Amino acid sequence: MSHFGAPPPRSCSVCPRPARGFAVLRRIPLAVISCLALYAVGCDSKENSFGGPAGGVAGGDPTAIGGRAASAGDGNAGGSAGGDPGVGAPASAGSGGRAAQPDAPLSKFIVLDQFGYRPDSEKIAVVRDPQVGFDAGDAFTPGTSYQLVDAATSTAVLTGQVSVWNAGATDASSGDRAWWFDFSKVTTPGTYYVLDVERGVRSDTFDIAETVYREVLKRAVRTFFYQRVGQAKAAEWAGAGWADSADHVGPGQDHECRLFSAKADAGTSKDLWGGWFDAGDYNKYTNWTATYVVSLLRAYLENKPAWRDDYDIPESGNGIPDVLDEAKWGLDYLSRLQNADGSVLSIVGEAGGSPPSAATEPSYYGPASTSATLSSAGAYALGATVFGGLGSAALTSYAAGLKARATQAWTWAAQNPNVLFKNNDGPTGSSGLGAGQQETDDYGRLTMKLEAAAYLYELTKDAQFRTFFEANYKTTHLFAYGNFAYPYEAAVQEALLYYAAIAGVAPAVKSDIRTTYGAAMNTANNFGAQQSNADPYLAFLEDYVWGSNGTKAFQGMMFYDLITFGIDGAKNADAQRAAERYVHYIHGLNPLGFVYLSNMGDYGAAHGVRSFYHTWFSHGSALWDVVGTSKYGPAPGFLTGGPNPSYAVDGCCAAGCGAGNSCTSEPLSPPLGQPAQKSYKDFNTSWPIDSWQVTENSDSYQVAYIRLLSKFVK
Repeated sequence: MSHFGAPPPRSCSVCPRPARGFAVLRRIPLAVISCLALYAVGCDSKENSFGGPAGGVAGGDPTAIGGRAASAGDGNAGGSAGGDPGVGAPASAGSGGRAAQPDAPLSKFIVLDQFGYRPDSEKIAVVRDPQVGFDAGDAFTPGTSYQLVDAATSTAVLTGQVSVWNAGATDASSGDRAWWFDFSKVTTPGTYYVLDVERGVRSDTFDIAETVYREVLKRAVRTFFYQRVGQAKAAEWAGAGWADSADHVGPGQDHECRLFSAKADAGTSKDLWGGWFDAGDYNKYTNWTATYVVSLLRAYLENKPAWRDDYDIPESGNGIPDVLDEAKWGLDYLSRLQNADGSVLSIVGEAGGSPPSAATEPSYYGPASTSATLSSAGAYALGATVFGGLGSAALTSYAAGLKARATQAWTWAAQNPNVLFKNNDGPTGSSGLGAGQQETDDYGRLTMKLEAAAYLYELTKDAQFRTFFEANYKTTHLFAYGNFAYPYEAAVQEALLYYAAIAGVAPAVKSDIRTTYGAAMNTANNFGAQQSNADPYLAFLEDYVWGSNGTKAFQGMMFYDLITFGIDGAKNADAQRAAERYVHYIHGLNPLGFVYLSNMGDYGAAHGVRSFYHTWFSHGSALWDVVGTSKYGPAPGFLTGGPNPSYAVDGCCAAGCGAGNSCTSEPLSPPLGQPAQKSYKDFNTSWPIDSWQVTENSDSYQVAYIRLLSKFVK
């Protein structure tokens, strides 16, 4: 699950794979509590569009900008002063089928979306001059003429100047000065690059096409197939490099899973196979699995034309979009977790191994909890609505079963509102069961119940769900903190908006939710930051914490929700532009010029994730460790955690972590000692280096990115 906020202390200090700290998405991370008031500060509404460079392509006067001596781009060279984040090498040898690379040298100082842009999208390349951080010893001042060049013909299709960001100031979050080259007016499909004519250096090549993100979306969704537990990953579906037999199906594993507190009692055995590895570890957390199911279902509902039935998974070609096949995989697992009384088990702890089928130790489960039951009730209910509407007799019957599960889960949770279970917790006696803490607090359970009530009311039209929702929605922070919307509470904010769109909702409640959300998005850290161009890389975040790439995706979704729910049609263009900027950030429009997706060189990413923390794609693996070094590298399409300025080596390092456990085996600046956006390194070293704080994937980040990206796919 998402690692938002500073992780709590780990209980294990000498083991090779200690428990990681997790913070539940619906809970407010301690690292940002002090910033809450900033989100509630209002900003002036602007009638005009936001965020474009002043004067467009010709704006600004780079000849009037001071700076150090210019230097030509250095291509993929690393080793800059202060250390190398390890993001310079190509993601793979593949070229994505584009035209041959141009003769002009590649410059790391001209960054953009490496996959490309839709024809009608905003298109801005950022030209950067590092001032603070590991690359502060580098320098670049842009020339007076920039061109967009057709890579196939070497013909310039647009010539103009760059415009300076914020009068030449250094951005604190990135440590860079910046300029913008806006080529939005170019809409003709093709492959292009940006050329600094005077310096004789260029950007990566990229595409302009209506379908530019279609293959990227496919690869991103396919990561859920690689994360499936108990699924045989035949080469036909996984690719030869990542083929593996079914995992966690041996003696004492998922088909014979026992209660963690009664490991010797065969009478507690349950068949709990399926679900997904939650992140780089293999554990399965019910609360979070339910959110992934809901997010996949919502992604389908929000843009049905984006979804195809050809993602090369076992269910492809069955007449159902593969994103729904993946959601059903999760729903089937959640169904196995439900007890006869309607309660739902909280967690299944899984053994690790590389590849996954190498894991041989037993699996254990935790007891039912109120939170797991509420989150599953919501997933069952929304699943019943979606699958019941597909027109298949078999799926209609399946949906009826989900409906029964949802109502039974709600009833049990209502009768048992405070049944808690903390996994991997000493006082509970659950140490070693899972890694992240999946249990939540009173507010977390309330928001789960609100979300379940919304989906159950839509499904059943039973007044009890409407009554509960309308009596409690104002207790959410969107209202309680005064027009307050931020990415750490995206789930409950979307549940409110979803409810307001259901037929039969009281008009006053509908208006209240919509008006409040619209006002919250007009505050300083939402539209205000976009209108003021607060971030030279265009995807503003107030705080960078563990899982910042997930936060970026949630922030982008917050803007697009204005369109999805029709909050203010006059702001649709600005909302779409803002949302897409967060996609561009993940795709390379950032200070590192780095695509935060794994092994995507064959799909257009020239510089991206070559390694990340994952039990399967482990450090030192001859097969899966690093793209270009290992035989295969990690599977394509995984979104990594992202820059994390709170990264630190394990606490044992101060006194020593035992023989053979080095805290100084590799350079760690970056991520240490950097501006927030540069607090990243492309590495996967385990304890005590603890790279998971920076690079580990999470299904939470992944599904948020999938939802956001899908808005721009046809």
